[in-house]
Amino acid sequence: MSIQDLSGAFNASQPQNAGKPGPVFFERKELELILRLYGQHVASGEWRDYAIDQLADAVAFNIFRRSNEAPLYRIEKRPSLARKQGAFAVFNQVGLILKRGRELGPVLAVLDKRRFDVL
Repeated sequence: MSIQDLSGAFNASQPQNAGKPGPVFFERKELELILRLYGQHVASGEWRDYAIDQLADAVAFNIFRRSNEAPLYRIEKRPSLARKQGAFAVFNQVGLILKRGRELGPVLAVLDKRRFDVL
């Protein structure tokens, strides 16, 4: 193998995994919004535990009433759907989509307890 063959095989100007997307995770501001909502519900005694699942093409924040049960809600970020339906979605315990959107704040509004208070 000559030097010319090696230079064609490796091009330093392009990253080697340019076609592969990196791992998906919540950004700091997104996680801050989620944890603020989670903290409010923990303080009121409704929620007790959470888990973060990192999948190949998505990340999910699972909310539990008790740690030995199935998640009560799942907040999911899937960037591949950002242009179509929106990257963020909230699922209930049986897997139905409660709200989907491009921005996290309005999507999390579906879980805001104060919306359902009757005066």
